[in-house]
Amino acid sequence: MRPDDRREVGSEFHWDPAVIAPTQDSPLPQRCELFATGCGALSTLLRHLAPRGRLHVPSFFCMGVAEALSADVPITWYRHLPDGRGPRLTTLHAGPGDVVLAQNLFGRDEQEPWDAWMRARPGVTVVEDHSHDPFSDWAMASTAPYAVASLRKTLPLPDGGLLWSPRGLDLPAPSGPESPGAHLKLAAMLLKDAWLGGRPVPRDGFRALQQRGENALLGSAGPASTLTATVLPLLDVAGLRAASTRNAYALIEALAGRAGQEWRVLTGGPGGAAPFRVQLLCASSAARDALLAHLAGEGIFAPVHWRQDRGGLWSGDEAAADLADRILTVPVDHRCGPGDVRRVAEVLGAFASARATV
Repeated sequence: MRPDDRREVGSEFHWDPAVIAPTQDSPLPQRCELFATGCGALSTLLRHLAPRGRLHVPSFFCMGVAEALSADVPITWYRHLPDGRGPRLTTLHAGPGDVVLAQNLFGRDEQEPWDAWMRARPGVTVVEDHSHDPFSDWAMASTAPYAVASLRKTLPLPDGGLLWSPRGLDLPAPSGPESPGAHLKLAAMLLKDAWLGGRPVPRDGFRALQQRGENALLGSAGPASTLTATVLPLLDVAGLRAASTRNAYALIEALAGRAGQEWRVLTGGPGGAAPFRVQLLCASSAARDALLAHLAGEGIFAPVHWRQDRGGLWSGDEAAADLADRILTVPVDHRCGPGDVRRVAEVLGAFASARATV
């Protein structure tokens, strides 16, 4: 990215007062607890439940969160891949006293298979992870004992982990003070807003604050920051979700016919799904890393969901690890306009064309 070019797609959110547009109908559950992080909410819930058995985790999942949860309960894995086929529930061998972590991966999974699975196994506690679409139809109509969502993945907030019980069960509360990481993240969000507005703010400065804030936040089981707790009920959640969804589908449409042998677009999901950005599956890990570098050079910062270190804690599912080696997420969210989506499509198309001629 050129030093004088302040256009970017992705990266951390900035603070934007325009996202505040309160309505009478808040999408938040009537009874919920607001933690600093989704991971902290899950860890606290597991200690509250004191399961007698194991925690069953999807094989395509954030390994950092899985490692943190393994400190509270033994974990095992069942297969869930980002291939449009959903969780392989035949690989989920849970019994009474166990806890199962279910996820709506990239906002593209179906509710009914999980509802049927839970009805057949009333002795198993299921916790749904709705981080990729916290306000989906599934999340709003969940029948699970518990549900959680890490809010800062989709909303412009410095922190926030939402915990609720669709069945009205008792919830554990956060403990301790607010995390200083949220305050660092908020400072970074404010500075980034000034930078985007052309102010003489060093980009490296607020990036360093963002990273320090994330490191301080990791796994925090404290309460959400005062800003998050105050602003969350005032956000235009429906508008933010609709804009992100519109941009994701616009990019998918713009990429039709552009993919070469180096990558393909992952699609699918139920009607009305709000996909979490756009995932590309590359032909190899080398192609994925080359594409990441190419995008970053154009000011498009694509995260990877999620790396698995076979030398450390990993799922043991070679198919999941292989996909993690080759996938990236194109971060078209509510901040993008039609011009941004077109530019991202052109950059991806140029990469595919260049690789095809090598």
